[in-house]
Amino acid sequence: MKKTKEMEVLFLPTEKGTIKLYVFGFKAPRSLGRVIATYHDVTFEVKGYKRNKTIIKALAQVHEAIVNNQDI
Repeated sequence: MKKTKEMEVLFLPTEKGTIKLYVFGFKAPRSLGRVIATYHDVTFEVKGYKRNKTIIKALAQVHEAIVNNQDI
């Protein structure tokens, strides 16, 4: 059986730019997945077992970077 890699992309528009979320994995129950969040030139990678919580963690990291560093 041939494995194919699938990726889901989410674009979240904001006033100062677009947050892009790349979601890998999470196909089978209890399978490890990965979320990569990018905002301008800043990239965050979060791994986890629950899709929604992992996406929220990645967005929280982007938010924290925006709040702490106004240059982004």
